[in-house]
Amino acid sequence: MKKDIHPKEYRFVVFKDFSCDHAFLTKSAAPSKETIVWEDGKEYPLVKLEISNMSHPYFTGKMKFVDTAGRIEKFNKKYKRKK
Repeated sequence: MKKDIHPKEYRFVVFKDFSCDHAFLTKSAAPSKETIVWEDGKEYPLVKLEISNMSHPYFTGKMKFVDTAGRIEKFNKKYKRKK
């Protein structure tokens, strides 16, 4: 097995889906500058998510339009055909 291919900073991280206010704690090497106090009273790094299994239409069975950064407008503006 190859040595030194796995990340060194493997720790507990809180992932929070802000579209439905759902959070979960798991191990990850995802970088984060923000922290949050979890239910156990300890402080963990926070990774913000726009969509997770709690808000994704495939898992919820509900269609919901999520456009937090104006992606459609940015796309249309960038690729607009000139007349």
